[in-house]
Amino acid sequence: MERRVLIVDDEREIADLIEIYLKNEGFVTEKAYDGEQALLAYEKNPFDLVILDIMMPNMDGLEATRRLRRDQSVPILMLSAKAEDMDKIMGLMTGADDYMIKPFNPLELIARVRSLLRRSYQYSGNPEGGGASRSDKELRLGPLRIDKLSHTAEVDGKPLHLTSTEFGILHLLAGQPGRVFSAEDIFQQVWKEKYFDSNNTVMVHISKLRDKLEKELGDKMIVTVWGVGYKIEG
Repeated sequence: MERRVLIVDDEREIADLIEIYLKNEGFVTEKAYDGEQALLAYEKNPFDLVILDIMMPNMDGLEATRRLRRDQSVPILMLSAKAEDMDKIMGLMTGADDYMIKPFNPLELIARVRSLLRRSYQYSGNPEGGGASRSDKELRLGPLRIDKLSHTAEVDGKPLHLTSTEFGILHLLAGQPGRVFSAEDIFQQVWKEKYFDSNNTVMVHISKLRDKLEKELGDKMIVTVWGVGYKIEG
């Protein structure tokens, strides 16, 4: 199956370079040069993944991400020339699934794209995921219902709008209530990559997921076990 990727960067040389590498790997691509163009392109024909620069004219990548996240769970890989931790945290808190700093290694970019797509399809009920039954894929914890086949989560029948990364974390924690997962455990099982000590990506995604759950539940479901990790109470 062809994977469609939207490349959004006002630096046309960079957009062209990304396109060349993606096409060489068999991806179908389309380019946009600011956030407004990106939203219009996505509205016409949704994509499997969006690569999005932060600093752009008319509408920057942060605002474009906010608008996409209103009703879309498409994986978003954010690019930025800013290397500070707070810039990365801001991008992830806005709704990006991953973050790369310019200049980047194109081969690493391809690896990140493939990882995001694997994660997205792993939790989407796509046929590539195998033929598990609905009973194997559905989890219930009180008012919370998680359906891996349809890639949906609900609280008392009200949908939770989660990104594929947030869904992956929730499904992992809810699958073993009471078990404490370290940040390294979560990263390696959800991202399927090696974890680095300085990586605060898990913390940011946990924070976003916790906010969404507490907004609907009115109570804290994901608990931090200080110095150890995170768990969902049974």
